[in-house]
Amino acid sequence: MKATGIVRRIDDLGRVVIPKEIRRTMRIREGDPLEIFTNRDGEVIFKKYSPIGELSEFAGDYADVLSRTTGRVVCVTDKDSVIAVAGAPKKELVDKKVSQEMENIMNSRCVYKGEEGNDVEIIEGETAYIVGVAVPIITEGDTVGTVAILGSEKDKVRSMGEIELKLASAAAGFIGKHMES
Repeated sequence: MKATGIVRRIDDLGRVVIPKEIRRTMRIREGDPLEIFTNRDGEVIFKKYSPIGELSEFAGDYADVLSRTTGRVVCVTDKDSVIAVAGAPKKELVDKKVSQEMENIMNSRCVYKGEEGNDVEIIEGETAYIVGVAVPIITEGDTVGTVAILGSEKDKVRSMGEIELKLASAAAGFIGKHMES
């Protein structure tokens, strides 16, 4: 049988090193949790674990209520991708990797409000949806994702104010608290 990937040996403690190229591509950093499971074919699968991903149905319901309340597109993300969306076709955003700017917002642990001349895309290269408001979801002291309210046009993003900011903050706080319990 011909190997199609990178071959690594297991050491005497049962450890295997995930190659740097794969870690970089998958955005796996030191300390990131990995879920390990097997499939029916006997393959061992490593999957980047997303604690908020387990709440995707709950997050989707919350995003739906928030979208109906604001009349805007609402996304909930984990640290890597969009896990729930309301107010826009799901296939355009769900399971897509978040942009580098969104990662920076999460890492800064600060609330983001769109400003003129500083457009943040929710997904790299996806200019149809611009972030108007983004609030990190923090649970047990760690940032696990964001609640973002999007505009489909730049002028709609500019018109977002304190109401959207407070609604997104309440949603992020509630989801974070829900994860702790």
